[in-house]
Amino acid sequence: MSFLARYWREIAVFTGGLALDQASKIIMHALIFNPPRQIVLLPFLNFSPAYNTGVSFGLFGGSGEAVRIALTLFAIAVAAALPYISREWLPIPRYGAIMLASGALGNAIDRIYLGKVIDFIDVHVAGWHWPAFNVADSFIVVGVAMIILSTWLHGDGRKGNTK
Repeated sequence: MSFLARYWREIAVFTGGLALDQASKIIMHALIFNPPRQIVLLPFLNFSPAYNTGVSFGLFGGSGEAVRIALTLFAIAVAAALPYISREWLPIPRYGAIMLASGALGNAIDRIYLGKVIDFIDVHVAGWHWPAFNVADSFIVVGVAMIILSTWLHGDGRKGNTK
């Protein structure tokens, strides 16, 4: 069986997530970044322009060029390794790993081309704002949650190895 025939679902999730992330960033950059403006969607949800020099939710932001390069290289390594490492995992953690890899690469692309990541999703309650994030961050968080949940329910997540 060919590589594409065997892994078409994983390839679709990976490329679909990457395409959705990059398309959303292009659209939002044109819509709310220049000039900067906010779009109120719901009483607790806005599209607001933000740049992030760190990783998800601004962690390690402002740490300098060496950290940015290291984070970018790490994200590319994760995106390259996770699909291979997870090839024998059960479906839920496998697709979680694919989503994590897609999100990591989506943000790495921004760091390579812009030196920072485009964030625009602003969730807030009573004046308190969660750090701005994007579709790639959402893929990373959901992917990690899928891996953790599956590990908690089924053991180490490999086919044939359950509690």
